[in-house]
Amino acid sequence: MTPAIPLLILGLVDAAFSGFRAYTGSDARIRKRRASTRAALRGLGVGAVLLLAPTLTATLLLLTAGDQEQTYSLLTAGGLGYLLPLTVYATAVLLALAAYFTLPFRASTLAMVIGLGPLTLLRPLVLAAACLGALINGGGPALLVGAVAGAAVLCVEPAVHRRWYRHPW
Repeated sequence: MTPAIPLLILGLVDAAFSGFRAYTGSDARIRKRRASTRAALRGLGVGAVLLLAPTLTATLLLLTAGDQEQTYSLLTAGGLGYLLPLTVYATAVLLALAAYFTLPFRASTLAMVIGLGPLTLLRPLVLAAACLGALINGGGPALLVGAVAGAAVLCVEPAVHRRWYRHPW
């Protein structure tokens, strides 16, 4: 099984959330569903473009490798190592979101404050753990692709914020 598709899906979902986070707090309107959707789509678009970087990195590694089968198996193993911490993290985020959407107002607010807030702050550490998993499972080539992918997803929110939501004051 190639981990590329699940990793791409996780990256694009993370990009959509990053677009939403870039927008959050910049608009005081109560009803802002359309603006929130637009922000998520902007994040998705920026993320799709930035995720071309690890794709191109992996492609170049495969094209320039002496033994393409060996490199492909190293990248696959590294991708599985990269996927494990991200899957644990995504499960925790989904549980916090489920609590937010299903619990009464006060409890859902508590779920947001003690769940989603800290989980957002842990994203860089989770990506570092994913890079470590890629290194342990696949070695240097997998670490290179994983580091490029991690940098790409961490750049989505600042890029969206700077392009669409930065205020001149």
